[in-house]
Amino acid sequence: MTKFSELNLNPKVLKAVEDAGYETPTPIQEGAIPPALEGRDVLGIAQTGTGKTASFTLPMLSLLARGRARARMPRSLVLCPTRELAAQVAENFDTYSKNLKLTKALLIGGVSFKEQEVIIDKGVDVLIATPGRLLDHFERGRLILSDVKVMVVDEADRMLDMGFIPDIERIFGLTPFTRQTLFFSATMAPEIERITNTFLQNPARIEVARQATASETIEQSVVMFKFSRRDRADSEKRAVLRKLIDGEGDKLTNAIIFCNRKTDVDICAKSLKKYGYDAAAIHGDLDQSHRTRTLEAFRNNELRLLVASDVAARGLDIPTVSHVFNFDVPGHAEDYVHRIGRTGRAGRDGKAITICGPRDDKSFTAVETLIQKTIPRVDNPVPTNTEKSDDTRAKSRSRKRDDSVKDAASPAVVETDSDESKPKKPRRARDRRDDKSVVGLGDHLPSFIAKSFDDRRAS
Repeated sequence: MTKFSELNLNPKVLKAVEDAGYETPTPIQEGAIPPALEGRDVLGIAQTGTGKTASFTLPMLSLLARGRARARMPRSLVLCPTRELAAQVAENFDTYSKNLKLTKALLIGGVSFKEQEVIIDKGVDVLIATPGRLLDHFERGRLILSDVKVMVVDEADRMLDMGFIPDIERIFGLTPFTRQTLFFSATMAPEIERITNTFLQNPARIEVARQATASETIEQSVVMFKFSRRDRADSEKRAVLRKLIDGEGDKLTNAIIFCNRKTDVDICAKSLKKYGYDAAAIHGDLDQSHRTRTLEAFRNNELRLLVASDVAARGLDIPTVSHVFNFDVPGHAEDYVHRIGRTGRAGRDGKAITICGPRDDKSFTAVETLIQKTIPRVDNPVPTNTEKSDDTRAKSRSRKRDDSVKDAASPAVVETDSDESKPKKPRRARDRRDDKSVVGLGDHLPSFIAKSFDDRRAS
């Protein structure tokens, strides 16, 4: 088995890796690091949680160990789809570059431009950024990309989902043609393949797992949920989630709960806290400082349940997540793989439970088609919802039938005129008047209206 010491890394980088407690590279690291150190373009395809970040971090640091950056001209560039992933990549650089005199800058939203410009002006060896914030600095004239020697695109398929591909193509055009490109993705959509064919030069292709597969260490299951009434669907679904959490008992040390919409993230988190669960929300509309505090609390085991949108589905390296709950089936099947990839990392066991509602059947079928596996069904922990509803409806129909039979059997109460014995239909209350006066037109009733029908016929 290959060890890090056999990969020709810079000795100072290797020392930092050993200090971090790593001896054996993962398959994607073993396949990507050697060609990257040779200066070749790399196309890495691997499922989430396989160590892709170190696959480009370690060779980049080794290549950048010599040299110095100039003001506003970074020597390398790492593009990430989300702030959280960019921050995690920055932490990896801090870990592995502790023995090197290299500088870095993190360009993400939620931080003032002025603070970031001060760092850029000093010159940085490694620039880690989200595409939007990077282009903002470039358009302000604060950034020059003509000296980029190594460019990394991380989670390229997520870039595609978030609509960043035009920005990525533009950034490629701003960097030198002679740059080295390291391109990583979990899946290879046609648009991603087009970009790699356009901007990568004879890349070394490393594919360590079938595209869009989930780790074998993750136990998957699904609850086929049916609501009793449409107006109670959301509350009953949250009740199912609480029962699932309770059912895991002490096996659940912490968990990420994924919702499709930001509003549902907030509602679900508030509902869990209302019932006494230790939960907090994270999504793209929250302030960056709030998101950072929440993630740190979850990473440090100070928070048990993290309710998240797909902003947290990619790249968050929290190795000890025991469970993932899909409160909603994701609209894109690929997102299912990335969501459940938050658990079962680094060879650990994990568990992923999905709640599939009546309107999710099509999306869930797409998930099973993508992973080429039938996900085991488990019983609804709150099975009485629909059963009680069916019993209630049946009893209601029975009561209505009984009432109708009683009404048919009992004689009808009708009103009769004093001169006639023939029964008449009941009259409405507003028609039961003793006087014959016209109501509603007052004293200005025209005479032709007051004229009786017999009088009109006679005339």
